[in-house]
Amino acid sequence: MTTRTIDATVARPPARRRTLAQKRSLQGIAYAAPTAVIVGVFFLVPLGLVFWMSVNRWRILGPPELNFPDNYTKIPDNQLFLDSVTFTLKYTAIVTVVLSAIALGLALMVQHQRPGVGFFRMAYFLPGAVGFAAASLLFYGFYSQSSPLDSLLQSLGILDEPVNWLGTPNMALFSTISMVIWRFAGFNMLILLTGLQSIPTDVYEAARSDGASRWQMFRYITVPLLRPTIALMLVLSITGSLLAFDQFFILTRGGPDGSTVSMVMVIFREGFTRFDLGSAAAICVLLLVVLVALNVLQLRVLGREP
Repeated sequence: MTTRTIDATVARPPARRRTLAQKRSLQGIAYAAPTAVIVGVFFLVPLGLVFWMSVNRWRILGPPELNFPDNYTKIPDNQLFLDSVTFTLKYTAIVTVVLSAIALGLALMVQHQRPGVGFFRMAYFLPGAVGFAAASLLFYGFYSQSSPLDSLLQSLGILDEPVNWLGTPNMALFSTISMVIWRFAGFNMLILLTGLQSIPTDVYEAARSDGASRWQMFRYITVPLLRPTIALMLVLSITGSLLAFDQFFILTRGGPDGSTVSMVMVIFREGFTRFDLGSAAAICVLLLVVLVALNVLQLRVLGREP
């Protein structure tokens, strides 16, 4: 074999590698293109439309009129929205704390393999398979006067008389939170269980050999190593709570006396009851900015390595 032939043979592989890399890049683009189109059509385009609506006086009939920043400056004057912010923050704080504690307790109970643990994992997660609207309707039936819930609790000696579960502001909030916890405790448990099972067992064995108690292992090993998973769970829980709509719309309709009106219910009222689409869009944009900033802050604080 001549020197020229050897040089040509050596020179071919880089060109083939470049061709192969280009082919793989094109394949990757082809695979990602449908998702990119779906995201663009069903997320980016509506997001741009909402922003455009928020700077216009958007009529149901007739062309829109630019009125920036009137839709935004009117937000502090909307007393119903200000009340809904207070209520939604209160609801979010209670749900996040209670739901996180219950989900962590369930995850710790089913963390290790033992007889029957698969059944309990499935039982705890099973409510998460129920649609949120369906769960709200189910509990609405439980809370009605003709449901067997009061009779059951009275027969067990827990209640002395029937309770109006949705008749007072505190009971309406408690009843709604109970339904949300029943629906999402198993789902959050599954998230935390994934994080718990990713912690190496060698770390616990080393701590146990050094004489660490269960509380010390939980405080100094489990919680620090579980922080990224907890951050994900908190982002989902807080975002879902701030965007609460289905449960209050179905269970309480914002009552009694407007005490359970969430921010998204105000957006619904502005857009589909008062037909002030520009004002509704402005509140949507404001809520989106707050959610993005809050999620970034949570991931920065809780997602960093311990």
